[in-house]
Amino acid sequence: MGTSFVKKADIQRTWYLLDAEGQVLGRMASRIARILTGKEKPSYTPSLDTGDHVIVVNADKVRLTGAKERDKPYYHHSGYPGGIRELRAGQIRAKHPERLVEAAVRGMLPKNRLGKAQFRKLKVYAGAEHPHQAQQPERLENKATTASRAGHRTAGAKAE
Repeated sequence: MGTSFVKKADIQRTWYLLDAEGQVLGRMASRIARILTGKEKPSYTPSLDTGDHVIVVNADKVRLTGAKERDKPYYHHSGYPGGIRELRAGQIRAKHPERLVEAAVRGMLPKNRLGKAQFRKLKVYAGAEHPHQAQQPERLENKATTASRAGHRTAGAKAE
């Protein structure tokens, strides 16, 4: 028995729709990165782009924990000497909220040609509308942190 590798022609791509409203940015971004890389599929091949397309809506309603809205810096360099610029997460959310999600996901993808190809399959929109109805995207359920914490005991609670 040998290891079977998927060929480029055999890759099946699915479109997923994810609503970012109320979701924590980092947790949502790691889930999106896994889907874009194809690690959720049994046919995952590290050297091929086997991932699916992801559409993210309501990016303006994504949640940042702690004081990140005010304190988290994002840097951009123009390429000229002294051309580095720093913006805070709150400033980016005010002008281009989709860039928060894009930056978080981009940082979790490979830093090479493969990562760029995977990133192109991410479509992020600030509002609830998107122009990809023809692709018939499957809806991904929200894994909200409140639902995951419901079954856990608090630190001070005694075991019964």
